[in-house]
Amino acid sequence: MISHTVMWKFKDENKEENMNTIAERLMALYKSGKIDGLRKMEIGKDVSHTDMSYDMVLLTEFDSMEALAAYKIHPDHVAISQFVKTVRTARAVVDFEF
Repeated sequence: MISHTVMWKFKDENKEENMNTIAERLMALYKSGKIDGLRKMEIGKDVSHTDMSYDMVLLTEFDSMEALAAYKIHPDHVAISQFVKTVRTARAVVDFEF
């Protein structure tokens, strides 16, 4: 299994609306069942609001690196990713096997 974790910081303008849109679109993609090998998805918004905090996190689990690679190039994911790039200021990613 592969854990894929992404954290974002967002621009202040329309931050809450943009985070809600991203969360809704990602969860809709997950629930659609279009991504083979995507086993789990959780999305959370930061509640501590410290200088080290990111605004939102995406936690996903995949069957394999191949399933993660397929997710990254899936057209629906690419569309979400393109939107995120326009509203984020920072991004961090960790992928690990467990």
